[in-house]
Amino acid sequence: MMYVYMITSKNGNVLYTGVTRDLKRRLYEHIIGKYDGFTKRYKAHKLVYYESFETPNRAIAREKEIKGWKRVKKDLLVSTKNPKWEDIGIKLFPELFELLKKRTINFKKHL
Repeated sequence: MMYVYMITSKNGNVLYTGVTRDLKRRLYEHIIGKYDGFTKRYKAHKLVYYESFETPNRAIAREKEIKGWKRVKKDLLVSTKNPKWEDIGIKLFPELFELLKKRTINFKKHL
């Protein structure tokens, strides 16, 4: 299974689209800032949208399609499935957030 996902910052100013085989692991990496780059710089790790695909080719094609859109169209896509722009990562992976709370990092700065 492959996933195309969209994450945003706490205030919603930025929106990042990515593709992964393991959504839980990738979300964790975004939250802890494992890699330097856009999502770490803007603290974008609030999962607001995802789609699943059977093949990598379809997922990559969809990611490229979404990345080619203007921000307003991306916002509309998120709003169709998540009108309140809630962090659906917390609902999908509650055990991940419990684990993070127990870590020695300052968890609140990541929410």
